[in-house]
This record gives sequence, C-alpha cells and structure tokens, in this order.
Amino acid sequence: MKHIFSIALLMSLVISARAEEPLKIGVIGLDTSHSIAFTKELNSDKAPPELANCRVVAAYPRGSADIEASASRIPKYTEDIKALGVEVVGSIDELLKRVDFVLLETNDGRPHLEQALACFKAGKPTFIDKPIAASLADAIAIFEAAKKYNVPTFTSSSLRYGKATQVVHNGYLGKINKAETTSPASLEPSHPDLFWYGIHGCESLFTVMGTGCETATRKTTPEGKIEVVGEWVGGRVGTYREDKGYVGKAVGEKGEGPVGDSAGYRPLIVEIIKFFRTKQPPVAEKETLEIYAFMEAADESKKRGGEAVELEEMLEKAKPLAAKRLVELGVK
Repeated sequence: MKHIFSIALLMSLVISARAEEPLKIGVIGLDTSHSIAFTKELNSDKAPPELANCRVVAAYPRGSADIEASASRIPKYTEDIKALGVEVVGSIDELLKRVDFVLLETNDGRPHLEQALACFKAGKPTFIDKPIAASLADAIAIFEAAKKYNVPTFTSSSLRYGKATQVVHNGYLGKINKAETTSPASLEPSHPDLFWYGIHGCESLFTVMGTGCETATRKTTPEGKIEVVGEWVGGRVGTYREDKGYVGKAVGEKGEGPVGDSAGYRPLIVEIIKFFRTKQPPVAEKETLEIYAFMEAADESKKRGGEAVELEEMLEKAKPLAAKRLVELGVK
C-alpha cells in the first residue's frame, strides 16, 4: 500500500512539474502592434497568474510584403521585440525549432495559409490573428490542414472578449433575437472589405448571435457607411454597421443590453494561453467559417446591387478552391 502511495505521489509531482514548465512561444510577423502588445503582456515580470510562466522567446519579422502601412512597421517592431528579450530569427523554420506554440501575427491574411502549414507540419498549436486569411477559401484550407496534421488552431478578434459581449454570450439575456454591432471598417484592396477591420464588429455580432446565419445583405447608410444585415434561422436578425466606435445592442428573451465593447488585449491573450495549455480551441471552426462566409457574402451582395446572398453559396464555392490551394501547396 505504501509502495502504491509513493508511486501516486511521484506521478502527482511529475504532473505538477510539467504544469510548471514554461510555455515557449514564437511570434510570426512583426508588422502589427499586436506582436509587441502580446509580448509585453507575456514577458512581463508582473504578469497575472493566468499568464505566468509563459514567454515569447523567438520572433520572425517578415509579414506584409506590399502593404506599406504594415511593412513599414517591421524595422521598429523588430527593435521593440528585441528589447523585450526576444531572439529575432531569419526564417519560420528557425523559429519553429525554438518554440512549442505560435502566435501567427502577420497583419496580411494572404500568406497565412503557407505560414500556418509550416506550423502544423511541425506540430505546433497555433493562434492565427485576424484576419485568418484573405479569402474564405484559404480560411477553409487552414482548418482542413490543421485537421490533416492533427494540430489545433483558432482565430479571433479581441472584440469577442468584450465584457458586455461575454455577459450576453453567456446567457444573461437568454436567446438573442436581434443584435446590432459597430466597428471601424478601414479597407485594404487585397482583402474582402470587412476582412481587414470590419472583422472586429462582425466577431462581436456572431459572439452574441451564434451560428445559423443564412443570408447577408449589404447596404449603405445615409452617411455612406457599410451596413450588412444577416438573417438567421428562425427569423433572428443581426446587423453589422461601420462606425467610429465599438458599440452595439442585443435584444433577447430576457430583455436587452449593450454588446460590442472592447476590453483590450488581455482577455484574448488569456484565452490563447488556455488554448496552448489545453489544446482546446475556444472558438469553433464552424463559427469562424460562418463569420468569414458572412463577410464574403457581403462583398458579393455589393456586386449584385444589394441582393441577399446565401452564406451556403459562398461556402460551396469556396470548398473546391480550398482543396485546390492545398494540392498546390503539396497537401494531399
């Protein structure tokens, strides 16, 4: 009996020691302020308990090649991250040798598929910052590749974790029948309109509405701003609207309340670290792909003069393109 107890105690100590092993994290892309903000939180001597024993140890700087507003940041952010004690390496392969987990922060969604593939092949759980890709097809391909290599991944805007939004997401108002959210929506010609910055408000919208959106109809407000109305199963309605701030309102079975607020980066970083520790993505693939189908359908609605576009149509068009992309990249 004493022998069995000793073995159990030893196993408990081993498990406890493993839990205390530091998380070695790598950053890909120094063309966004997120890379520096996340690293400051994780490498701080005053990190809260939920972020303790985590450290960004390596970074690969290259990100956007032809988006000047992003590419021009790389030299400064490279120096900034070095000052935080991070080794800057010359390739993604070099980075992957040094880390166990990856923050894919490249501001440009176009190279994300190839960058994520390298991480998946190396077996590294990866958080992919917004936008997950520059097309719905590439977003689908990323999740298919993650499944093929059995490596967990997820993506999210920090707006998902706004306090008011999470209160509603967790059921305070019951089932949500109607919601409206706003965010800025600056455009980048290489991406569908809402992918670049409108993703923030769209993420808030789906956080409270959930999946089940069937159509998206794009309109223009009297002020010339983007407005997209989504029709959900059962007659539920969710609206994203371009505006200066991050606000919104949800109407549920138990009343109405605010949503769409920003809580900064820390709540998202906490979720990322939970993900690294548990390997359990906090945002489902289905919901992410529905968000990106909604935004791509909004672009298609614009092309069709404001007609309602089915999200399923966008998904069905994108699936063969995703399969083709994977074959082109040697994934079969």
